[in-house]
Amino acid sequence: MDLTTLAWLGYAAYSVHILEEYTFDWRNWARAVLGLPVEWGQFYLTNALVIVLGLVQAELAPTLAIAPLTFAALMLINVTFFHMLPVIRTRGRFSPGFITGIVLFYPVGIAEFVRADDEGRLSATIGVGAFLLGAILMAFPIVMLRLKDRPYFRQDRN
Repeated sequence: MDLTTLAWLGYAAYSVHILEEYTFDWRNWARAVLGLPVEWGQFYLTNALVIVLGLVQAELAPTLAIAPLTFAALMLINVTFFHMLPVIRTRGRFSPGFITGIVLFYPVGIAEFVRADDEGRLSATIGVGAFLLGAILMAFPIVMLRLKDRPYFRQDRN
């Protein structure tokens, strides 16, 4: 499979991942385990944007390798830090998204980096850049959740 095909598989994997998170009540898990003050509306909006990013990265894959590699890095960061580590830290408490993360994110995400390297489209700069961008994409909604109730950002103040 080429990088473009894997990028589309990454998009599909993330779509199934969102379904698992929703079905097994990611919102309440994230509140209890991660301490995130998240509501379902934020979950929907954030994941709608992930779907848009997934479409964009798959379309850009033939000409811009960093796009699908950033999405792959996002998947790998997500499963590692927001599913696997919390399961370990809580001594086995199920994390909504854990199954698809392990079964889909790791194989597809790693395969994208391997394929990009095989195609001569992966350099150290692109690899590091992809993980930096993936980390920023992962952190951005979390940072906004943490900031939204601070006085400076509240729109209901005088």
